[in-house]
Amino acid sequence: MARDLRVSMNEDLEVDITNREPKKLPKQAREDPSLTIDRTYLLSEHKRPRQRYMEKDGKCNVHHGNVKETYRYFSDLFTTLVDLKWHLSLFIFTLVYTVTWLFFGLIWWLIAYVRGDLEHIGEKNWVPCVENLNGFVSAFLFSIETETTIGYGYRVITEKCPEGIVLLLIQAILGSIVNALMVGCMFVKISQPKKRAETLMFSNSAVISLRDGKLCLMFRVGDLRSSHIVEASIRAKLIKSKQTKEGEFIPLNQTDINVGFDTGDDRLFLVSPLIISHEINDKSPFWEMSRTKLEKEEFEIVVILEGMVEATGMTCQARCSYVDREVLWGQRFTPVLTLEKGFYEVDYTTFHDTYEAPTPSCSAKELVGLKREEHHPHCLSSHHKEVSTQNGAPMSEELKTKPD
Repeated sequence: MARDLRVSMNEDLEVDITNREPKKLPKQAREDPSLTIDRTYLLSEHKRPRQRYMEKDGKCNVHHGNVKETYRYFSDLFTTLVDLKWHLSLFIFTLVYTVTWLFFGLIWWLIAYVRGDLEHIGEKNWVPCVENLNGFVSAFLFSIETETTIGYGYRVITEKCPEGIVLLLIQAILGSIVNALMVGCMFVKISQPKKRAETLMFSNSAVISLRDGKLCLMFRVGDLRSSHIVEASIRAKLIKSKQTKEGEFIPLNQTDINVGFDTGDDRLFLVSPLIISHEINDKSPFWEMSRTKLEKEEFEIVVILEGMVEATGMTCQARCSYVDREVLWGQRFTPVLTLEKGFYEVDYTTFHDTYEAPTPSCSAKELVGLKREEHHPHCLSSHHKEVSTQNGAPMSEELKTKPD
C-alpha cells in the first residue's frame, strides 16, 4: 500500500514539473527569479494570487471607510498634522501663516478706518493708531512685521491707541502659539525615523528546512548602515482567517509566531545579517502543515523589527510580510559573511539567495512521530525521494527508520 502511494505521488510530481509553464506563474513570481525557480512545483493553476495584508515595504493594505466620528481627528490635531503627506503639510503650513497675517491685517485696517486715520493721512496734527498706515496693503505688511518681529521701523504703533495695544498683545500671543504648533509639526515630521527603516533589509522569501533535526521557519534580516539599531527586537504574526468551533468566522486572525521570546533570541544585536528562526513545535501554528498542505493554504506572515536609532535615540520600526507562495519548503539561505584580513565582510549580493537542502515533506508533527518509529506512508514516500535526489545528499541517519 505504501509502495502504491509512493509511485502515484512521484508520477504526479513529475507531471506537474514538466507541464508547468512560466507564463502561468503569478506576476510577483515571474519578476523574482528566485521564486520562479524554487516554487514552480507549488503554484497550482486554480490558486489565485492572495491579496496582501501588508506590502513588502511595510505599508498596510487597510483602508478605514465610513468613519462618521471624524471629529476625533481634530481632537488630536497635532498628530493629524504630523501624519499628513508632505505636500498637504506644506500647504497647511503656508495657509495658516497667510490666513493669520491677513486676519490681523484686516483688524489693523478696521481700527485705522474706524478711528478716521485713513481720512487724515498726511496731517501733522493728527496722531494715528499706526503711523504710515494708509491702506489695507500697508496694514497687511504691518501685521507680518508684528507677528514675525521684523520691525523695519517705518510703521510703528503709537501710545494714543489703546485698542491697538490690546491687539498687539493678542497677535503676539497667538502668533507664538501658531509658531510653536506649525514649527513643531514640521520638526517632528522631518525627524521621524521612517526613512531609517529603508536601510533595514528583509529577505524576499522565508524558508522551511531542518535545523538541529527540527523543522524551522526562517527568514533573514540585515542592516545596511554602520550605525546600529539599539535594543533591536523582532516579532512575527501569522495572518490567517479561521473559523471557531462555534461557527464564528474571524477574518485575518492574528496568531503569534514565537521567534525566540522565551529564550531571548528575539533581542537582536544587528551588526551583520541574522537568520531569524521559528521552531515548528506543538505550539506553532505550522505544527500540522506539510509541504503538500502548504500548496493549498492561504496565509501571510508579518514581521516587525523595532529598535532605537543610535544617532537620534528615536524609535524605529521596519515591517515586512511573506505570503504563502513566498515560503520556500526545503531551502536554506546562502551564507553572506566571510572572514577577510582583519575584518568580516558581508556580501549583500547573495542576501536573498537560497539553495536546496534535504528536508522531509511531511509536517513537523509527522516528523516527530517518524522519529518515534511511527509509520507515516506519506512522509516516508515523499521524504525518501527528495532526500535521495536533492543535491545528491544522503538521507540523515536520524530520519532513517528500522526495517519491519
